[in-house]
Amino acid sequence: MSILVRFTPANLTADQYENVNRRLAEGGDSAPDGRELHVCFGNEGELRVSEVWESEEKMQAFGERLMPILGEFGIEQGAPPEILPVVNFESP
Repeated sequence: MSILVRFTPANLTADQYENVNRRLAEGGDSAPDGRELHVCFGNEGELRVSEVWESEEKMQAFGERLMPILGEFGIEQGAPPEILPVVNFESP
């Protein structure tokens, strides 16, 4: 069953977000196995991220590679991510 994960990092800026994405792309992790959807949204300095994953296990496996990169750019986790079961997922 897919899950929706909502991340609320502390003080995330667009510059930090872009730096993380660049580093992930350099390491071949821009499209991690099991991630079905990724969206970053919100106001500068308060950006949020929501993702849909095939499973919590795949999300956690990617998180092991992601967390050190977040630390490099001074991104603090904030509140623990909210993890919810997906009831329906449609795309055009």
